[in-house]
Amino acid sequence: MNPAPLTSVLFVCIHNAGRSQMAAGFLTHLAGDRIEVRSAGSLPGDQVNPAAEEAMSEIGIDISGQKPKVLTTEAVQASDYVITMGCGDACPIFPGKKYLDWQLDDPAGQGVEAVRPIRDEIRTRIESLVTEIDAQR
Repeated sequence: MNPAPLTSVLFVCIHNAGRSQMAAGFLTHLAGDRIEVRSAGSLPGDQVNPAAEEAMSEIGIDISGQKPKVLTTEAVQASDYVITMGCGDACPIFPGKKYLDWQLDDPAGQGVEAVRPIRDEIRTRIESLVTEIDAQR
C-alpha cells in the first residue's frame, strides 16, 4: 500500500522574511516530513528578518539558513493550502486549493520584543493547521 501523498502548504507574505518564514519553520518543526512546506513573498526581501530569526532561535527553531523566495504561479499550483499573511491580492487563485488569510502584525523593522507575540500567534495557528491536516489524512 502506497502512503498517502503529502499535503503541501505554501505560506505567503510580502517580503518572505518574517511571518511566512516563522510559519514555515514552525510547520516543519511540528509536522516533520508529514507535510510539505513552502514559503514565498510577493516582493521578497534580501534576507530573513534578524528579529524573526532570534525569536525562533529562542524556542529552538533555526530559520537562519532560509532565504526569501519569490512567489511563483508554480508554487501556488503545487500547494494544497495557500496561507497569505498581508500580501493582498498578489497571490494567484486556483480552484481546488484551500486559501486562508491570516491577519498578523508585520514584524518588519521591529525588535525581538515585538516579534515574540507574532511568533506565538503563528505557533497557535500552525498547531491548529497541523491538527486539521492530520484529521483529513
